This record gives sequence, C-alpha cells and structure tokens, in this order.
Amino acid sequence: MNRKGNCWDNAVVESFFKSLKVQWECHQNYSFRSEAELSIFQWIGTWCNRMRIHSALDYKTIEEFENEMYNQKSEASEA
Repeated sequence: MNRKGNCWDNAVVESFFKSLKVQWECHQNYSFRSEAELSIFQWIGTWCNRMRIHSALDYKTIEEFENEMYNQKSEASEA
C-alpha cells in the first residue's frame, strides 16, 4: 500500500480534510492558531463523531457505529 502512485494510502485522510474544509473551516475566521486548533478539535468531537452520518458506516454516526461494535463484542464474549 505504500508504493509510489498508490492513491489508496491517503484516500481516507484526504476525504476527511475535504469535509473539514468544506463544512467548517471555510466558514470561520481565526485570529490565532490556537483558536483554529480549538475550533477544529470541537468540530471533530461534536459534529464529525457524534452527528455526521457516514455512508461507509451504513449511514450511522461514528459514535453509533462504535457503540454497536462494542455491544457486539460484549455479547459475543458473554456467550
């Protein structure tokens, strides 16, 4: 996967940064780098992980998907 010219290495990260720029960053004006860092951290923690649905996760939020996976593992270990 790490060969030169292999587009799959960065596809997920590039998609994330595109979403960040389109959905959040371009609508903000920052005076300081620390403001931008805090704002982006909050966007990831609130919108991206808890509210934004992802088609790759069967149209669930990251939080919903992780909870389902955790519950499935817990049920499997109990059986």
